[in-house]
Amino acid sequence: MAPAVEVADIFRHHGEAFRQAHAGHLGRVERRVMGAITACRTAALGGHVEQCDDCGTIRIAYNSCRNRHCPKCQGLTRAQWLANRQAELLPVPYFHVVFTLPAPAGEIAFQNKAVVYAILFRTAAETLATIAADPRHLGAQLGVIAVLHTWGQTLQHHPHVHCVVPGGGPSLDGTHWVACRPGFFLPVRVLSRLFRRLFLQALQNAFNAGKLRFFGNLSVLAKPEAFTQRLGQLRRIDWVVFAKPPFGGPEQVLAYLARYTHRVAIANSRLISLSNGKVRFTWKDYRQSSKSKLMTLDADEFIRRFLLHALPNGFRRIRHFGQLQIRSRSFQSREPALRMHRRRLPRMRRHHAPDRYRAARVLPQPAVLL
Repeated sequence: MAPAVEVADIFRHHGEAFRQAHAGHLGRVERRVMGAITACRTAALGGHVEQCDDCGTIRIAYNSCRNRHCPKCQGLTRAQWLANRQAELLPVPYFHVVFTLPAPAGEIAFQNKAVVYAILFRTAAETLATIAADPRHLGAQLGVIAVLHTWGQTLQHHPHVHCVVPGGGPSLDGTHWVACRPGFFLPVRVLSRLFRRLFLQALQNAFNAGKLRFFGNLSVLAKPEAFTQRLGQLRRIDWVVFAKPPFGGPEQVLAYLARYTHRVAIANSRLISLSNGKVRFTWKDYRQSSKSKLMTLDADEFIRRFLLHALPNGFRRIRHFGQLQIRSRSFQSREPALRMHRRRLPRMRRHHAPDRYRAARVLPQPAVLL
């Protein structure tokens, strides 16, 4: 069942007004995201005609934009990615560890997405690998699948990395498998403190190398003394590292990853209505036991929040580290691939689309983008 309203509908009705109101602050990436989602599965991107061999039913299917920020274009990509991961999963418990940036660090990350998000990935993985290699905790080499999310339930900027980690790894000398204690992975307080130290050191190195840029209310941080003061503030607060209980097995890991790997800031299914310039959508309040609530935003504010999470071109939001990057096969058990049972449907015969549906597969016209 199609949702009552989609992100694309909001862009079509209010996108042009948003472009005009924010012309001086809207970047090329954000414009492309808006244009792609607006044109997705419309005649603007062309299409094809399918006909059923059994009943002769004809269906016109428009092409997808395939933009990774589009709520309608992640299903196939997610399925292909998960199929490739099946052979890499081990028959051991898996843990879910989340590394979150505090708000003062998140502000810096927003103005330096490519640099700081990469630091977040690298230091989260290094934190896990360092503590896991310590014989006092595990004494093993670790593999990590890390997924970047930059949003909270209300679409505010909230950068964090979800890490899915096997409960053990090859010993440091590579001679045997070392499993963690049942139901317990690594101490989160130790992870939190090391993560804070590694991240702030990497951030300082990026500043010293001239890789960080500051604008608006953060422009003062371009001065070394102000930046040093900000780092001092970040050292004095607790950083959140959260570890969830282990999964039941590899199948549960795949099902869990399917919900996280190719998610966008908000799914169309969460949108309730678009009326009188107001967008209503559902969100979960995790401070009240994940209670479902309704939020209403002006369309302009909704679009602004959605575009906060546009990633730089070419930035990889899913990364593999350690044993899951190297793919050390000596410790991987080749379990039979999971079989997918699908009901066989009559084969659809594809025809060329009429001229009005065979538009070139390009982004919408400049009038839509600008």
